[in-house]
Amino acid sequence: MSLTDDLLAKNTVQLDSKIPAGPMADKWNSYKDNMKLVNPNNKRKFKVIVVGTGLAGASAAATLAELGYQVDAFTFHDSARRAHSIAAQGGINGAKNYKGDGDSIHRLFYDTVKGGDFRAREANVHRLAENSVDIIDQMVAQGVPFAREYGGLLDNRSFGGAQVSRTFYARGQTGQQLLLGAYQQFSRQVGLGGIRLFNRTELIDIVVIDGHASGIVVRDLVTGELQSHAAHAVVLATGGYGNAFFLSTNAMACNVTAAWRAHRKGALFANPCYTQIHPTCIPQSDDSQSKLTLMSESLRNDGRVWVPTNPDETRQARDIPEEERDYYLERLYPSFGNLAPRDISSRAAKRLVDKGQGVGPKKNGVYLDFSEAIERLGHDVVQERYGNLFEMYERIAGENPYETPMRIYPASHYTMGGLWVDYELQTNIPGLYAAGEANFSDHGANRLGASALMQGLSDGYFVLPYTIGNGLAPLLGKSMPGIDHPEFKAAEEAARERFNAYLAINGTKSPDYFHRELGKIIWDYCGMERTEEGLKKALELLPALYQEFKTDLRVTGDGDNMNQTLEKAGRVDDFFQLGMLMCRDALDRKESCGGHFRSEYQTDEGEALRDDENYCHVAAWQWGGDPMTPNLNVEPLEFEAVHLATRSYK
Repeated sequence: MSLTDDLLAKNTVQLDSKIPAGPMADKWNSYKDNMKLVNPNNKRKFKVIVVGTGLAGASAAATLAELGYQVDAFTFHDSARRAHSIAAQGGINGAKNYKGDGDSIHRLFYDTVKGGDFRAREANVHRLAENSVDIIDQMVAQGVPFAREYGGLLDNRSFGGAQVSRTFYARGQTGQQLLLGAYQQFSRQVGLGGIRLFNRTELIDIVVIDGHASGIVVRDLVTGELQSHAAHAVVLATGGYGNAFFLSTNAMACNVTAAWRAHRKGALFANPCYTQIHPTCIPQSDDSQSKLTLMSESLRNDGRVWVPTNPDETRQARDIPEEERDYYLERLYPSFGNLAPRDISSRAAKRLVDKGQGVGPKKNGVYLDFSEAIERLGHDVVQERYGNLFEMYERIAGENPYETPMRIYPASHYTMGGLWVDYELQTNIPGLYAAGEANFSDHGANRLGASALMQGLSDGYFVLPYTIGNGLAPLLGKSMPGIDHPEFKAAEEAARERFNAYLAINGTKSPDYFHRELGKIIWDYCGMERTEEGLKKALELLPALYQEFKTDLRVTGDGDNMNQTLEKAGRVDDFFQLGMLMCRDALDRKESCGGHFRSEYQTDEGEALRDDENYCHVAAWQWGGDPMTPNLNVEPLEFEAVHLATRSYK
């Protein structure tokens, strides 16, 4: 019996991925050909709750409403217009092969599986690659102003992990433009009454009745009131949990509460140790920061990354001669160079900084140099391509990147872990779905740049509207529990007790204090590099700090009105529990793969060393009542179309 078989025997939850049979390229079409249909008149009889209004949530809500479903959409912002996707300046992938450089759906599929270090479901990834071409058409039809080349066709460029140009982009921030496109359709349905929008609300709990997700409990962030909402299905599109690190590229409001509440109600949380470190961020400047600014990976197309060879270098970058510069990505990965994937590029930068070759006042960065590109292309061309990013950098760093190299360093950006879902995007709780970054992703252990937007829109526009019908069709003619059901009342009372407990502590330290201390532990011991010793240390420090949180937390005000400190306390509580699971998962996975790098498991050249025999599976954790004692379930990953291989970008 193999180790995986032994683990399978211990599964407490039956995991059915529902992957269709047949050749890889035919699976998605085969699924659609055999799915249950709900006729247009009957769609109007079903209510679907969508929590989150980013790319995944807005596109899902809009499309479901266009189909005729009753949709209630929830956001804790003042309007459906903000999401982490807005930070994605660089672009979105699509296998159109406009450049004629050899791209195809199969190549995008393979690049994504390889980029994720062979830790993703093949079938999900292939579906994503198939849908990518439709996403571009959908966005063009909605008026997204993608860049165009001289001949009038859409322009695109390359991103890390690929040797072809497949990344479509819009001037300014691509993510913002895509959001505006999705919000047009979303807003149309709000106006028509197909979507009821509830803003300034935060999900507090999932209500499960007779094993089926039947609604949610939310807190009104203006009045403090707890409200229940019933539905036939619940979709969580609430993003990732990168803010467990405190300092990340995420806005401070990005949190894990919705997914974690679902986890505590029985939904499995998969691969929490898979977090992505983005190589192109502005380095931390002082201890007072609450966010790190993301710079687009597209900069790596024309910029060259280097550090001085002399650790004691004091000269300005422009004064350091070529022979005293280490263009380390080009040296280590000659085939891909500056386009090496994010996980590999980030670790390479860390190694150089750890050796003392970092640059800047805190010696915590590397150079991204555009001098050669400006000389080759001209100032105006570089300004046209990257002007908005250069301007943003100058305002934050106080340096003109046209004249001196940018300073960049990796930062936490995206999470590949999340709620376990099957091929239909349904969690192990019937009726509860997760879309976009909230699920455990189609990316594996590392995400290629420009693929997050792709997954969010694929899930919302082209997957969920099909797959949710399989879950709703059998419910036709059956009554839906109302908010007067005892389970709703019990969930409201539990939420009320939870908030009152925070208020009753009356300690001395703010939620922000605990979040900052928590984030430091997570970054130090479960960040870019993990060790067995460090993870065990974290699992000693985190419960101790969590106990301090439960005994010395200070929340001012009361629970019956607007109280942002109280809301933050609840989110930090969830981050504590999630952080323990992250470290537990990282400790349990005795291999390196993608964004999970255990220093004990590396090649002679310092690259990730996988253990396919023992860890080629999804780790899906079940809540056990105590954040330190979760139950592990596994889903084996089986590869039909690609062969497991050691990644090489040389």
